[in-house]
Amino acid sequence: MRTDDKLDQMEERPTDRARPRMTRTRLWLFGGTLAVYFAIVVGVLANTWLVTFDWQLMFFRPYKQWPAIHEFLDYFVVLGQRGPTAVAVAAWLGWRCWRQRNLHPLLVLGASLLLLNMTVGAAKLGMGRLGPHYATTVGANEMWLGGDIFPSGHTANAVVTWGVLAYLATTPLRRRTLSVIAALGALGVGMTTVYLGTHWVSDVLLGWAAGLLVLLALPWLEPAMTLAEDRLMGLLLRLWLRRPESLRGPLPAGLPAPVSRQRVAPDGEVLVRETVGAGAGGRGGTARTPDGRPHHPPRPHTTRAERSPVTPAGSRRPPHADRVPRATPLSPTSGRGRNGTG
Repeated sequence: MRTDDKLDQMEERPTDRARPRMTRTRLWLFGGTLAVYFAIVVGVLANTWLVTFDWQLMFFRPYKQWPAIHEFLDYFVVLGQRGPTAVAVAAWLGWRCWRQRNLHPLLVLGASLLLLNMTVGAAKLGMGRLGPHYATTVGANEMWLGGDIFPSGHTANAVVTWGVLAYLATTPLRRRTLSVIAALGALGVGMTTVYLGTHWVSDVLLGWAAGLLVLLALPWLEPAMTLAEDRLMGLLLRLWLRRPESLRGPLPAGLPAPVSRQRVAPDGEVLVRETVGAGAGGRGGTARTPDGRPHHPPRPHTTRAERSPVTPAGSRRPPHADRVPRATPLSPTSGRGRNGTG
């Protein structure tokens, strides 16, 4: 069997669910969280009661009040470290990409972590706050001193990394369940950093707000992620098609099946046959409908030879017992009878 015939029989990539959109509720949540974010920053900059509470809890030293749980929380706080959590979640989402035959889950994780590093990293370096262990003046907000703990990176990373799993959930029940689990995990990681004395309470509050802003902003990045997915899928498909036929093997999972196009002469002879990727705009990717669902062209059918239509000979009118065919001449007797003279 020829390679082009094999490509015609390949299974098409299944349609995945619609991508999340920026709804009015999500937009209100984003605006409210952004207001809380700036309120925390202003509260720390103005040395309000928030800074006083930071110092009171720092002098309380929770790690000395409950030393029995110190060892456990040393391991638990790893759930907020970017390296281990990113590897674990990427492995799970990579398996989902293979099952769903698209790159959307990994692209969501990559986009969220990139946005998190840009926003949280800029805030950390821009405000330069020192942590409790390095504080210099009692009662001061410790800002602009070259630190990098405001907001809490562990807390924000826990919100985003585990929240991505809820964002990618396929059913409302799973989304609600994973949202609760991610919220509890992020809450635990944030309070653990306060227990260990590595962050102020205000650091943790700002970390929660920063991570939630990243999750709420993901629908705005969906068009860019869809474009990137189409380009990557088209690139992988073109690389696969450039390999020699003897080394190609089966089409890798996740690539849209190529479509075989051909032009046939009236006598049934194939004039031109070419194999192209099922993509929009000739990019080799996957065409999509306006709501974000991928659209796949129908699988081509086996071409049949075209024959010129043949007009059947004779009359097409059905036979009738009382009807005299036109080809039979009327007899004189029948003519006289019809005129009433016979």
